[in-house]
Amino acid sequence: MTEMILLDPVRVLVGPDQPLQEQGAALLREGTLEALGEQAREVARSAGIPSRAAGHQLLAPCLVDVHSSLPEPFQGQGETLESLVRSAAAGGYGQLALLPEASANRRELPDRLRGFQLSGSDVAVHLWGGFSQGGKGEQLTPHADLIEAGAVGLSDGDNMPPVPLLDRALTLGESGASPVLIPPLDAVLRGEGLLREGPEALRAGWPTDPLSSETLPLSQLAQLQQEHPERKLMLMGLSTAAAVDLLQQMTLRPAATVSWWHVLTSNSSSAATAASWFVSPSLGNRRDRDALIEGLSEGLIQAIAVHASPLDDEECLLPPDQRQRGISGHQHVLPSLWQALVVSRGWTAERLWDVLSFGPARLLGVAEERLMPGSNRWLLFDPDEIWTPSRLDPWASKAANQPCLDCPLSGRVVQYGLRRPASPAD
Repeated sequence: MTEMILLDPVRVLVGPDQPLQEQGAALLREGTLEALGEQAREVARSAGIPSRAAGHQLLAPCLVDVHSSLPEPFQGQGETLESLVRSAAAGGYGQLALLPEASANRRELPDRLRGFQLSGSDVAVHLWGGFSQGGKGEQLTPHADLIEAGAVGLSDGDNMPPVPLLDRALTLGESGASPVLIPPLDAVLRGEGLLREGPEALRAGWPTDPLSSETLPLSQLAQLQQEHPERKLMLMGLSTAAAVDLLQQMTLRPAATVSWWHVLTSNSSSAATAASWFVSPSLGNRRDRDALIEGLSEGLIQAIAVHASPLDDEECLLPPDQRQRGISGHQHVLPSLWQALVVSRGWTAERLWDVLSFGPARLLGVAEERLMPGSNRWLLFDPDEIWTPSRLDPWASKAANQPCLDCPLSGRVVQYGLRRPASPAD
């Protein structure tokens, strides 16, 4: 007999247009959400199913990651598409959007967009098509063909193309209504900088990244948006208070994202100054972090991205200035941000889901996640469960650069309906 579970009471967030229900009810059959509210209670009564109290837990739609990297999706000893999808599902993510890579797998032709949706998995994998050939910022890829073939938008990943090439692409308009995702980052101005310039970075003794490496390109991108108001320009990964201030002053604002690590920490913390966790863009100070959170609260920034950049064990042995910047860990995002934003700053669950699920979906131009009877696109989050992330967990990411490994976290996705690839332990 198929097991049915009635969660009553349980906190329920149905979707972006409905408030959180504090005393809701939900009937689950294996991975399927059978019914909600009074209907769930009535069906359970008729079938003689006892209720299970879960008043502190939250039943909510799946999360959406607007941009992450995966250098070797189909091979290698590190993170693969299968392991990423498996760990993302365990972290509550039902949709991922992968950036094009500077490798043989670079997605700058329509036939490179195939093979990313795994059979037997409900995690939707969206693909950003390459903006320029080889990511070199010299020649455009066939934008219209990529969009027609299913690319969710166009990007050169962490590289910002030259402004003249961006202007040309926006004038041609082959991207149509699809987003063009560009980081406001001048790599020449950043140089070898690993932390945003300031007293904290100087005390830590690491090379510093000047504020102008973000503000100058941001001003250029803002001007492009003014000149091409019909195009959907998206700023990838804002990181400074100055950038938020500039965004506030714009009359026609591009959409914007921020990575979860910049929301969670700053270069003032010991974890941020450890050699293992240098990211792109560079971490700023506490004022930068506070401004980014305020930007999210005010809607200036619409989405928190995971922006995972998985590295294997061998890569993590290299000195910081010789390896790719970035961190990974989809399973760590929701627990960490729940503590940082809901517990510590008084955010509501609705606001958190708006920047982790609904907002990212809107930026990608896909349907917003929501709870629907008959669907398996749901997660059950327990904010009180304490657990310690470990790479020995069969559902864990294979990436070596996960900042929360072996550190107790409060809050965990304890159940979800999504089908995902089997783990090696199955």
